[in-house]
Amino acid sequence: MRQVETLGELDRSMGYVLKQASAALRSAMEEVLLPLQLTMPQYACLELLSRRSGQSSAELARGAFVTRQSMNQVLRGLHDRGLLTRPAVAARGRALPTQLTPEGVARLQVASAAVVGVEQRMVASLTADDQQRLLRHLATCAHALS
Repeated sequence: MRQVETLGELDRSMGYVLKQASAALRSAMEEVLLPLQLTMPQYACLELLSRRSGQSSAELARGAFVTRQSMNQVLRGLHDRGLLTRPAVAARGRALPTQLTPEGVARLQVASAAVVGVEQRMVASLTADDQQRLLRHLATCAHALS
């Protein structure tokens, strides 16, 4: 009979500790985004569009780790608040390319600075080398499971 390996102590489980860190990061980010009237998916959408304007809602959904349906709601909300523009009709196909408005750019600049502050606080006790090593290790872990 083969012995099944169990998880053991939760504080020694990579997945559990990673989930704790992820939950703490999300909570801290939501805290700094709330006064800016942005949710995490909204912030992610603005950040993605700042890097490559004109992305479709499907591309944005993948980049923000939400469903296409959720991204459509995010886009509608950001559009209604004047933070982005979308054409009424697609130039080709069904995708409606999206762009930030000047107000969207301004809101993103403030939000990005707040999020960077959270990330800096998170890794403040790590050396610069340790921060780079952690980043590489996390990327390796994500790649191994994708």
